[in-house]
Amino acid sequence: MSGTFVRVCGLSELEEDTPKRVELDGTPISVVHTEGEVFAINDICSHANVSLSEGEVDDCHIECWLHGSRFDLRSGKPDSLPATRPVPVYPVKIEGDDVLVSLSQES
Repeated sequence: MSGTFVRVCGLSELEEDTPKRVELDGTPISVVHTEGEVFAINDICSHANVSLSEGEVDDCHIECWLHGSRFDLRSGKPDSLPATRPVPVYPVKIEGDDVLVSLSQES
């Protein structure tokens, strides 16, 4: 499925700055509409095995609700402790109202 874009939700289903958890081929993904763009990031915090989609979005970052680590939605890189490892981010396409995600990781 790598490289193939698959519909995960409708753009109209996304609330601004509110993560939506979806699964694509068994991979949990947090889809976020913020700052005029849509991002897809792996939904599991690299520090603790918890869902990032339960956290808050601010300034193109998603914050883990458990320990407060913040991850850049564009790169997946953490910018605050305790997380030190990035989480995967995935390419997104918008076609009409469809949000399409590919499991191939962006570099």
